[in-house]
Amino acid sequence: MQRSFQHFVENDGLTIPLPGHGETWSRFEALASEAAADLSVGRLIEGHVDALAILDEARMKPFDESATYGVWAARTPIGGTIADVVPGGWLLGGSKPFCSGSGIIDRALVTAETPDGYRLFDLSLKDHVATVHEDSWPAVGMAESQSHTLEFGGPVITESQAVGPPGFYMNRPGFWFGAAGVAACWFGGAVGLVGALVESLADEPSEHKLSDLGIAVARLEAMREVLRSVANAIDNDPEDSSRKAHFRALVVRQVVHDGALEVLERVGSAGGARPLCHDESQSRRAADLFVYLSQHHGGSDAAELGKLAKDSRSWR
Repeated sequence: MQRSFQHFVENDGLTIPLPGHGETWSRFEALASEAAADLSVGRLIEGHVDALAILDEARMKPFDESATYGVWAARTPIGGTIADVVPGGWLLGGSKPFCSGSGIIDRALVTAETPDGYRLFDLSLKDHVATVHEDSWPAVGMAESQSHTLEFGGPVITESQAVGPPGFYMNRPGFWFGAAGVAACWFGGAVGLVGALVESLADEPSEHKLSDLGIAVARLEAMREVLRSVANAIDNDPEDSSRKAHFRALVVRQVVHDGALEVLERVGSAGGARPLCHDESQSRRAADLFVYLSQHHGGSDAAELGKLAKDSRSWR
């Protein structure tokens, strides 16, 4: 798996367009294609290209053009990742869960609480990861993403490693463009499941199996079209002057999340237990997709979308 991710970065990593530059649908298609082939690899690719997009939005370049990147931004209600101000910059400490690519990638954009607000830093993992909690990712689904909990330390972080001002990470338009890009990966995971199902069917499958397949394909097409629509909207308003990027991202994530869950159900119904028990690849696809979809914040995201709809009437 590491070789597949590294191969992508070395050969294709610079060919995925940045969001909001006129080719966002091509970006989403590329992410979906990688996720359809291997969802854990797709997750790492999404993190890498999201990091490059964030740096571009901050008008910065990667510290190392050849480095593999991730974005580590999980927050915890207690403790978490903290950067204290010291002479010359900040000292990083504390912990962070869900650090995808631990032991695989070279650098990460890491969020931390600081005295002047929530900040983002471009860090070398060799220098700043103090401890890897090896038992913190016993997952079956998305196991290959190696999303361990890490403890941070290391040398002083200089001003040149700060990505944007305080609050930049969450307050930029690209935050919501990236959120939509994750939905493109969920969609790709669903495509991979359905593709494997089609390959496994007999020449003349039962009407029941064909019905499940038909419904699954209809969900895929609905997901594809809403992703395409959002991609076009991003390109038409890359600065989010309409203030609709948040709304659109929540819509596409809800539609793709719900559609992908139904695809999981229909693929299981059509294929039965055999491929999920005897076909390791299909079993892993299903487990990976279910875990990755859990990144959706369920009822809270739906409630946030409902509030936006009520306050702005954006859905009309």
